[in-house]
Amino acid sequence: MSVTHEKTMLKAFDNTALRRAMDLARETIDIEADALRAVHARLLDDDSVGRAVGMLLGCSGRVVVSGIGKSGHIARKIAATLASTGTPAMFVHPAEAAHGDLGMVTSEDAFIAISYSGEAAELLSILPIVKRMGAPLIAMTGNPQSSLAQLADVHLNIAVEKEACPLNLAPTASTTVTLALGDALAVALLDARGFREEDFARSHPGGALGRRLLTHVRDVMRSGDAIPMVTADVPLSAALFEITQKGMGMTAIVDAAGRPAGVFTDGDLRRMLDKVQDFTKVTIRDVMHASPHTVHPEQLAVDAVAIMEEFRINQMLVVDADGKLVGALHIHDLTRAKVI
Repeated sequence: MSVTHEKTMLKAFDNTALRRAMDLARETIDIEADALRAVHARLLDDDSVGRAVGMLLGCSGRVVVSGIGKSGHIARKIAATLASTGTPAMFVHPAEAAHGDLGMVTSEDAFIAISYSGEAAELLSILPIVKRMGAPLIAMTGNPQSSLAQLADVHLNIAVEKEACPLNLAPTASTTVTLALGDALAVALLDARGFREEDFARSHPGGALGRRLLTHVRDVMRSGDAIPMVTADVPLSAALFEITQKGMGMTAIVDAAGRPAGVFTDGDLRRMLDKVQDFTKVTIRDVMHASPHTVHPEQLAVDAVAIMEEFRINQMLVVDADGKLVGALHIHDLTRAKVI
C-alpha cells in the first residue's frame, strides 16, 4: 500500500467511523463476556465437565483433540494447553484422519471432538471408527441434539445466544466459550495430577520460567582456575592482582583446608582508599570481610539471585557439602544465563 493511499484511508476514517469502531469493540467484548457468564451459569447445574475430567484422568494414552475450520484452530490450542500442563495431548485434523492419520489414535486414548453445529461431516465420518476402537469420546457442540452430541460419551454444551460478529455468522463468542471450556478442562486436570511449577518448567525449558526453575548454580558458576582466591597471609597487592586477573571484581580468601574465610571486592578497595596510607604493610586478612555469603552448587540459580538482592551484593562464593570453595558466581553470569 502506498503512503498516499494509506493517508487517504486514514483521512476517510473520520471521528464518526472511529466512534463506531470503538462501540463495536466494546460490544464484541460485552457479548463474549455474556457468553462466558452464560456457560458458567449452565455448568452450575451440569456435571459434564466433572465427568469429562474423570474420563480424561482415566485415559492411559493421550488426549486427541480434533475439529475443522475455526474449531480446528481452537482444538489445536486446547491440545497444546493440555500437553504443556501435564496431560499428553495432540491435535489430529479430521480430514487427514480419514486418509490415514486415524492410525495415530488407539483404544488407550481419549478423543475430544469440537464442532459448534455438531454436524461437521469430516468429524462424523471418523467418529464411528473411534467409537469402535473403544476410545472414550467427549464432544463440544452448541447443539445437544446434534449427531456429534448423540455419539458422545460426554457432551459439553458450548451454545451461545449470539456471535459477536454483527452478521451473527463468524465464530467469535462461540470460539471464546470453547476455548474457555478447554482451559477449564486443562486446569482441572492440572490440579488433579498435582502438577507443579517444576513440572511446568520441564515442559518449557526454553522459556523464562524454565530457565528460572531448571538452572542450578553449578550450571553458571565459574570453577577451577577461573575462581579468584588467595590465602589470608598474602599482601593486599597480591589480592588486587588476583582480582584483576580473574575479572570478577572480587577474590575469595581461603584457609588451609580450602574453605572461604572471607571475601574482598573492588568496592572494599574504594572504601579503604582514604583510610590506608601504606598498602605495602596490609595483608588481605586485615581488610577482608569475614563469613562471606555462600551458596551450594545444587541450589537453584534463582536462590543465589535472591541472596544477592537481599544483601545488595554482586558476587557470591559457591561451597560444597564440606564447606570447601568450588565456585564463584557473578551477577553478570546470571544475566547471561537469562536467569534474571
